[in-house]
Amino acid sequence: MDYSTKWSNLPTAPSLKNLTQGGFGVLKETQHGAIQDLTQAHVESFDQAMTEGLSRVVQAIPPMEFMFRNDKISLSFVDAAIYSPMVSKGNVCREMKVFPAECRGRRCSYRGKIVADVSWSVNGVPKGIIKQPLGQIPIMVKSKLCNLYGMSPKELVEHHEEAEEMGGYFIVNGIEKVIRMLVMPRRNYPIAMSRPKWKSRGQGYTQYGISIRCVKEEHTAINMNLHYLENGTVMLNFIYQKELFFLPIGFALKALVDFSDFQIYQELIKGHEDNSFYKSCVSEMLRVVMEEGCITRSKVLNYLGERFRVKLNLPSWYTNQECAHFLFSECICIHLKSDVEKFYLLCLMTRKLFTFAKQECMEENPDSIMCQEVLTPGQLYLMFMKERLAHWLVTVKLSLEKRGSRLPAEYTTEHMMKIFGMGTDLTKAFEYMLATGNLASKTGLGMLQSTGLCVVADKLNFIRYLSHFRCVHRGAAFAKMRTTSVRKLLPESWGFLCPVHTPDGEPCGLMNHMTASCEIVAQSAHTTPLQVLLCSLGVTPVDGCPGQAFSDCYPVVLDGAVVGWVEADLAPVVVDSLRRFKVLKERKVPPWTEIVLVPKTGKASLYPGLYLFTTPCRMVRPVRNLALGKEELIGTFEQLYINVGILEDEIEAGVTSHQELFPHTMLSVVANFIPYSDHNQSPRNMYQCQMGKCYCCSLISVRCFIIVMCFVSW
Repeated sequence: MDYSTKWSNLPTAPSLKNLTQGGFGVLKETQHGAIQDLTQAHVESFDQAMTEGLSRVVQAIPPMEFMFRNDKISLSFVDAAIYSPMVSKGNVCREMKVFPAECRGRRCSYRGKIVADVSWSVNGVPKGIIKQPLGQIPIMVKSKLCNLYGMSPKELVEHHEEAEEMGGYFIVNGIEKVIRMLVMPRRNYPIAMSRPKWKSRGQGYTQYGISIRCVKEEHTAINMNLHYLENGTVMLNFIYQKELFFLPIGFALKALVDFSDFQIYQELIKGHEDNSFYKSCVSEMLRVVMEEGCITRSKVLNYLGERFRVKLNLPSWYTNQECAHFLFSECICIHLKSDVEKFYLLCLMTRKLFTFAKQECMEENPDSIMCQEVLTPGQLYLMFMKERLAHWLVTVKLSLEKRGSRLPAEYTTEHMMKIFGMGTDLTKAFEYMLATGNLASKTGLGMLQSTGLCVVADKLNFIRYLSHFRCVHRGAAFAKMRTTSVRKLLPESWGFLCPVHTPDGEPCGLMNHMTASCEIVAQSAHTTPLQVLLCSLGVTPVDGCPGQAFSDCYPVVLDGAVVGWVEADLAPVVVDSLRRFKVLKERKVPPWTEIVLVPKTGKASLYPGLYLFTTPCRMVRPVRNLALGKEELIGTFEQLYINVGILEDEIEAGVTSHQELFPHTMLSVVANFIPYSDHNQSPRNMYQCQMGKCYCCSLISVRCFIIVMCFVSW
């Protein structure tokens, strides 16, 4: 879409000629694109979750295995499908489809049926697949599963909807509910943090650490930390079932790969070959593993599995090594698929932690927008669905153990269908979450809050209504903090978060609004073509040896995976080539790719490296690439290392690389409505953003504006 004309074609008031000829009530053939884009982040995320995301969730749920009558029973999901809202079978209706207007009038929920294909086996012998209804879940209005999808304005009016209906909300008990967009740490990126409270975690702990929020393709999230100890060693910290566990980094590295201690040592000291203190610390971390008798990888896996199997609650026939593999797949760098990739990422995080602890690189601000992304409604929906589907398997297991004594000696499909019918469906759980905004979860889904996730979509006026869909909230946990650092307006949020549109009082600075041109990435991309492209551009693979010393190279990290090394002299050329492919949409480089080169400055700045991001839920916005003369989507981290000019006289040759499409791209949709905002004091603009959402005050504001304009013209 051409953003230069997107906001210049907003609908205007009808002319006198149209009114006299009866043109006021004539509906257009299509809806207005700028208005529909206001809820694009909500609708697109839900569509992605219910199509690609649902199939990934089904494949990611581990099978439920247990013993029953001395037989090994295994239950697993094969596939799942969600259907549009329909009238239940047995009713006599002229129209089988259910529409949102009917649900509002009847005070019921707008929901569709979910059906899963469940495979079951006995002693490893497959017994078949059963199609099992799992209840009904709420459907987002105007999504692909909604019966209003693709309707023209005329058809929408015929179904008692507005001609410019935007969607993006759910209808629960007749009430329109919106899932809030929450600010979360950027996924799969290690952040250097200093927390004085970390000293209380044990003897020898310091305030230095590396925190990473690992997120899988189906949006399953887990938080993981590396802690620096006073004796120079590193402790790995992860969470499983809301319980905190600590593991020396040497055990994790040796359990992931079948490398010798010298190979692990060489990987850890890359770029620090001249640092004798760091080399002695690495030797000490590996010596701790040897003192426990863990010489080989198999012995380390057996050692860890023996100690963790009590907490993992796995079947009794699982070996210690299988328990250890399950632990690493569910708790350690879960966004990576292979153990080798996890090994290289942990080595990179360890090197970054030592650099940070010795004050050779600076701390990254978790309150900065460069270290943040947005939790979209589709992502939250998918995470909760995965947990409820796994819980359904547990309820089926309990039903079989409780009522299985009535079953005959031989298992049949008919009897298993009765047992499946006793499982707890998903209907009440989803409706409770949307109706109350409370998250009933055993794992916490890697979130800091479990309340206030949903709000009612107030329709006092259009401005208040659309603000619900452009709002991003920092979270309820930060509202109780006495510090003001989380509420500060930082300069790097330019163009992504509106500096004007935030409320007064307690949520000030915590509840922000996206700018008019800001978007949230909903699509994901395959990274294999990018890895091939990087190698063709001169990037050395991660297990190779570059032409220069590692201290003169940058690590290349693609979506949280270390894919190679690039020489410092070659890095700017690689970045320019990738950016050209991105803008021109060549070589399978997605246009929403974020390309960040953190250079070496010789001072304590951010940890250097070439970072590439193609993951969803990131904020991006369009600017004009001056070198290529075309629009380019840039991200929050990427914006720090490019030079963007606003007006023509600000452009410097050889310095300015991009230019804003409009001078007012820093403002939200509501702030753009303020007339002559540049002649106001800044508190007046903030006040008007709030008053525009109040029905009475908005009328007063319009009248005052008309009076002022009449006075000026007179």
